[in-house]
Formats: sequence, C-alpha cells, structure tokens
Amino acid sequence: MNSFDKIREQFPITRNKIFLNHAAESPLPRPVTDAINRYVKDFSTTGTYPTEWEDYGKPFFAKLIGAETEEIALVENTSTGINMAANALHPSSGSKIVTTDLEHPSIVYPWLRKGLGLKIHYVKSVGGRILLEDVEKAVDDETVAIAISHVEYANGFRHDLRALSEIIHEHGGHLVVDAIQSAGAIPVDVRRDSVDFLSCSCYKWLLGPAGAGYLYVNEKLIEDLDPPFVGWASVKPEVFGTEDSWDIRSLSLSETATRFEVGSPCLLSLVGAREALKMLLNIGIDKIQERLAKLTDHLITTVKNSGFELQTPEELANRSGIINFKTKTPKKVVEGLSSEGIVVSARANGVRVSPHFYNTEEEIDKAMSQVRSLTGAF
Repeated sequence: MNSFDKIREQFPITRNKIFLNHAAESPLPRPVTDAINRYVKDFSTTGTYPTEWEDYGKPFFAKLIGAETEEIALVENTSTGINMAANALHPSSGSKIVTTDLEHPSIVYPWLRKGLGLKIHYVKSVGGRILLEDVEKAVDDETVAIAISHVEYANGFRHDLRALSEIIHEHGGHLVVDAIQSAGAIPVDVRRDSVDFLSCSCYKWLLGPAGAGYLYVNEKLIEDLDPPFVGWASVKPEVFGTEDSWDIRSLSLSETATRFEVGSPCLLSLVGAREALKMLLNIGIDKIQERLAKLTDHLITTVKNSGFELQTPEELANRSGIINFKTKTPKKVVEGLSSEGIVVSARANGVRVSPHFYNTEEEIDKAMSQVRSLTGAF
C-alpha cells in the first residue's frame, strides 16, 4: 500500500461514497473519530481526560495560519467570531463597512444589526471576480472594515488578502476575514497578509466536527478591544485557579485573545478538531494545496470538455478547492448524483464540486460522467 492509499484509508467515507462536498461539511477522518471516542470513553469511566487536550488545539491552529497561540480564541463557529470582531471594534453609527456581493451571510449579517447603524457598501463582482480597483474606490476614511471571505463559498474565488489589507490600512480601518473556505485547503498567513481578525469553523476543509472554531485577533489590537461578552474564561489567569480565588468585584480581562472567550468550550468537538489540525499539519498545507490544484485543474478541463459553463475563475491564484459550473437544473443534478452515492452541492445556479486532497481524478471522472448523463436526461 503506497502513502496515498494509506491516507485514503483514514477516510471511511471513500468506501461508500464519492464525497466532493467539503465546502459544505467534511466527513470525519478516522484519527478524529478515534480521539473523540477516546475522550468519551475516558471521561465516562474515569471522569478525567489527558492534559494534552487542554490546549484545545490552539497551538496547531496558530501554526496553520502563521499566528501566535496568544492571538487565538475559542469560538463555536465562524459567525460567532465575526460577531465578536464587529462588536469589539465599536463602530460609530454612520461608519462604512465594505464587503462584496459574493459573500456568505456569516460575514455580512453581524454588521447589519440595527443598533450599529452602519452603511454597507457591496462591491459588485465582475465575471465571478472582485476587482481590487473596485474595492479601492469603495474604501474611504469612514470605512471601519473590509469584511470578506478569503475564498467565496459559491464559486471559489480567492481574494488577495495582502492587497486588501494595504487598501484598508491606508484609511485606518481593519481587515476582517472569514477563512472557513480556505483554512485547510490553501496556506493562510495572517502575519504576511497583515490580517486584523480571522474567524474559522473546523467542519469544512479542516476536517473537524461542528461546534469547534477559532478566532484570530492581531496581538497589536487585543488590549485596546472591549469584548461584547465576558465570563470566567475572559479574565487573566491569576484571577482564577481555585474555587476561593475568584475576584468578583473587578474585571481583569486577559491580555491575550482569550479575553474573547466567555465560558466552557465544547471539548468534545475541540478534541476532534485538534486531531484534524495535527493531521493536516503533518501532511503539509503546501502539499495539500498542490494536490488540490491538480484535482481542480483536472475538473476544470473535464467541465469545459463536457460543454458546461465554468463559474469559477481559472487562474490558480484566484481559486482554492471549489469549482462551480452551470447546468439548467442544478438541484436535480445534485439529487441524481446523490442517488448514485456522489455528494456535491447546488449553489449560484450551478453545481459546486469541492474535492479535498484524498480524492482522486477517477472519482471526479465518475462524477462528471454522471453529470453528463443526468443533464442529458433532464
């Protein structure tokens, strides 16, 4: 058995289905379920768990995105992290947020609350792309933040975060990033790209369970930010430790990103997320990106040769693991594929295919063969 076969062995889903839907929710690899089962067994029989799990995977996520552990806070999901950023910035009424018309609700809704009174500017996409010159025109000195997905969920367009950070920082604003469609699929480097906030759940490309996520906050900002929610987990370590050491007469917020944590996290999910992060780092994100580039190149060629209209930019610099192409009846195509054990999604009036590094060209060929059959039948 070669090394690739050994990797595929870690994904039991490959025995039953052709799973090409990682932009929705990934099936759990065996090391993740093993860790979760171990936690359940240990805690149910002994009431304890290994102390190694008490880092909650923060060091591994920090390494994955080029951050320090002290810049990472635990959140339940991407939306919670974006809400934390939106409220911690305390934007004044009438300020502007720049985003795009390609965004998922998670990155936009937190800024739309009536109490904030913000003006939202949606940069219009052109051919499935967001042009930097259009973003630059939209940003001014009233702009509090560019709020954006690193990779757009519907068509897979990838933004140049470094260029965006330069635009917003020139006007004194912040770059707030949803990384749920990029982390685990392509390299992310918050230091290189000068990102201010980044939020990410673990249940897509990071191969972890739902209920586990991380929020990155640039260390230069942390102590000047007032979190919207606080609890026992928000304070400095010396404030707690034993039952009789709590200071409940004053609030001493942590000097690290943990000031954005509120209470007890879902350790069950974080145990699985931690193991998934270790797995991805051991394989290497550069290798994963290289593998995904080959798979998506193959998929794009097959889509075009099959006569379908591609909705994803072809340039490698502007894509990740998501490929979208138009069909007349995308929902029927997705349902037909599902009946054959092939899992994809319908998005943006097209079929969204999102393989991960353990998928094969043969799986893509089988899926596209079925798509051709189905579109001919409808």
